[in-house]
Amino acid sequence: VDSGEWDVLIAHFLGVDHCGHKHGPDHPEMTKKLTQMNEMLRSLVDHLGNDTLLLVAGDHGMTETGDHGGDSEKEVNAALFVYSKTALFGAGPPEEPEAVPQVNLVPTVALLLGVPIPYSNIGEVMAELFSGDGDAVSAALQQLSVYHINAKQVDRFLHSYSLVAQDLPAEQLQRLQELFSSAVEEHSRLLAQVQGVTLVPPELESRLGSLIGRFQLYLREARAVCTQSWARFHPLRMVGGCTLIAASCLLCYVASELAAASDSFYRSCLLYPLLWGSAVAVLLGLARVFTQEGLDLLLVSSWAAAASQLGFFWHWWGRHPKRARLAGSQPPLASVGLRQRLRAWLGLAFPMGILLFRCGAMFSDSFVVAEARVAPFLLASLVMLLVGKLHWDGRLTVPEGPKQQLLGFSSYRREIWYLLCLVAMLLVCVRLSGFFHQCREEIPQCRPSLFLSPLASLRNTRAKNLFYLLCVALLAGLVYAVRSWLRHYGNLNSSDPLVLFVRWGFPLVVLCIACYWAVASSADDSLGKLQELVQVAVVAFPWAVYGLASVGLLLLLCNPMTVFAKDTRESAGSIVTPYLGVPSSEVDFLHVIPQIYKRMQESQKSRLEGGSCKATVAAYGLGSVYSAALVIALTLLGFLLMLLHSERLSLAFLLLFLEAFMLLHIHTRARDLAGDAEPFSVPWYAVISWLLAASQFFYSTGHQPIFPAIHWNAAFVGFHLDHSTNLLPAVLVGANTFASHILFAVGCPLLLLWPFVCEMPSLQKRKSKKEPREELQEVEEHMMEMRLRESPEKFSTALLQLGLKYLFVLGTQLLACVCAAMILRRHLMVWKVFAPKFLFESLGFVVSSICLLLGISLVMRVDCAVTSWFSQLQLR
Repeated sequence: VDSGEWDVLIAHFLGVDHCGHKHGPDHPEMTKKLTQMNEMLRSLVDHLGNDTLLLVAGDHGMTETGDHGGDSEKEVNAALFVYSKTALFGAGPPEEPEAVPQVNLVPTVALLLGVPIPYSNIGEVMAELFSGDGDAVSAALQQLSVYHINAKQVDRFLHSYSLVAQDLPAEQLQRLQELFSSAVEEHSRLLAQVQGVTLVPPELESRLGSLIGRFQLYLREARAVCTQSWARFHPLRMVGGCTLIAASCLLCYVASELAAASDSFYRSCLLYPLLWGSAVAVLLGLARVFTQEGLDLLLVSSWAAAASQLGFFWHWWGRHPKRARLAGSQPPLASVGLRQRLRAWLGLAFPMGILLFRCGAMFSDSFVVAEARVAPFLLASLVMLLVGKLHWDGRLTVPEGPKQQLLGFSSYRREIWYLLCLVAMLLVCVRLSGFFHQCREEIPQCRPSLFLSPLASLRNTRAKNLFYLLCVALLAGLVYAVRSWLRHYGNLNSSDPLVLFVRWGFPLVVLCIACYWAVASSADDSLGKLQELVQVAVVAFPWAVYGLASVGLLLLLCNPMTVFAKDTRESAGSIVTPYLGVPSSEVDFLHVIPQIYKRMQESQKSRLEGGSCKATVAAYGLGSVYSAALVIALTLLGFLLMLLHSERLSLAFLLLFLEAFMLLHIHTRARDLAGDAEPFSVPWYAVISWLLAASQFFYSTGHQPIFPAIHWNAAFVGFHLDHSTNLLPAVLVGANTFASHILFAVGCPLLLLWPFVCEMPSLQKRKSKKEPREELQEVEEHMMEMRLRESPEKFSTALLQLGLKYLFVLGTQLLACVCAAMILRRHLMVWKVFAPKFLFESLGFVVSSICLLLGISLVMRVDCAVTSWFSQLQLR
């Protein structure tokens, strides 16, 4: 204060607040703390200059127990002390302190500092602080001037706000506009009459006071209208919304558990409720139309959803006793099912415990602030608990023989080391992903990751070049890994357009992204005459990526088959043999040789009998046709999403794909070790870990559930600084923000498909050499994902069950955020922490649900293409 090198000085003392939370307002320790604050203020006043204004304010009050955050009078009222060594008020202080809304501090402090009033202010200036040293007329004119500035700012805000939002009543806005217009006209007339007059008549003084009152009336009514609209809570609608979300979560869980029921019951449980909901929506809509009332779409959709849910639970409960009676008529051996059910519930406890812990912690602002560190911890804990459960169940050890029982030890399976290596690599990915974090302002000691800034911000040319080469190398490595995987499973052997695009289109996309990064990271001052060409390239290369990715996705939708069929002439019946690739390995020859031997026998027999020759088809890539389509789609989406992020965040996306790969293999290996898992059902731990990884990489791609952390520059990737509509930039920014949600939701069906893709080697290892070759051939012919074709009903049911489980976990997380925002709506941090978290979680739920539907639809599209392929094969 004594230095004088400041215009405004803000000090925040936390001692009174901490003392109140710990001891309460009436404790002797509070007296000591208030005395200490008084001494501090007395010392500060002694050092104030004559032109300095001191404002001492409390941001809230407290109850008798020292708490705050509610809406009681003691919590929302606080003291405001204004002091200056220069006289501020023309008259003495009022007998009763005046209540001043906290929002009035905003225009007052702004005008005292000589800066514009903030755009969204709805507060009223404290005119007493602008009286000046002159007579009453001069004070009134100065107060009228600040009121006029304040009213113009509020009118401009209400006008621009009403153009984009419809929550303020139109008739009240019209009244406010009339008040403002009349006051401004009167202000102009008064200024014209007062200007140049040395002695103001008494009637003009009364008109000045009346006009100040009209501006006060306008500002207070404007604040009342906004407060009534913005701070209006509907507890009944809040409870109804939470009930609908909770019922939806319960419906998803019950429907996912009904997958083992009969097909007719399963279909009716889902079909009839939809009819109920549609009927209720139509009836409510007609009722609103005939009664000539406005159609409240939110209310109609809510009642339709409630009717649909009631229909589901009514139909399920009506059929539930019948199934219970059927179960009761089973013989006593059916008690084994009870033990298995108890064991399944115990296996369900630890993943659901992790989920409930995460949902329960949503009610803590500290957890929401630190969720970027908590989500990876929960994912690692879930994976470690999975390994512990397998060990507890004895799945990691071989059965004990007489020698092991005598020596008192058991040996572990060889597969356990592969599982432990996968877990270790997953933990490394989880740890490395923490280097790409964004900071919240609630954690002042946090420093944002250096990888979030673009390469153009680097001044060191050598470091910039090294990072650029590393990012391009990672892109090329991703393409190489995807093509190697497709080649390994035989999905790059055909000459279809999609396969040709994977061969040549993927490198071209990488080249365009690399060129865009190169021109975007170049320094503007070093380009000289090439600046115009660079401006064109900055737009052209992203559009090339958009176009190539769109072409790839269209080819994937038109013909998702990546199968190479080879016809031969043999005297055997029609058979389809799914190869992994070129049959050059020992495993492939073990598969081919028995078939050749059998074909030779049948050929000799057909020659003796004079039979005719039929076609034999060897299909390469048929065993991984579903997964191949999803991998191609995820790669294309990954290219698009990496383009929307800064260059160095491609490292985070590489970790994302690598961690997803580790999770899929851990899930597959755990199912193989468990042994008794249902092949057409994805366990809960896999779904929850998949969603935890999606939440983890939301933060590891440089995002936070706060508006200042949004990457707005994504709206201009491929565009100059202008847009004709808000839709396209909203899509680009949304894709950038929810990149991890998009990738993990589209790739969710891989949780069902991946164990089938990886099952062939394990099947071959388990088969004994002494078994007949005919049995070997029978097992191998229906290997990998073609096992899904053996039970089409189970396949479709398994996809639906997986989608319902995914929606259940998403809905449970959303329900926790909604309940937290509802219960803590009066909390001090509701608009800073809980409301933004609720908004981001809601948008993430919508994006994830849509992308989950797209991923499942892609699998069903591949299934239709496979069915058509088999139909054409039978016609040959």
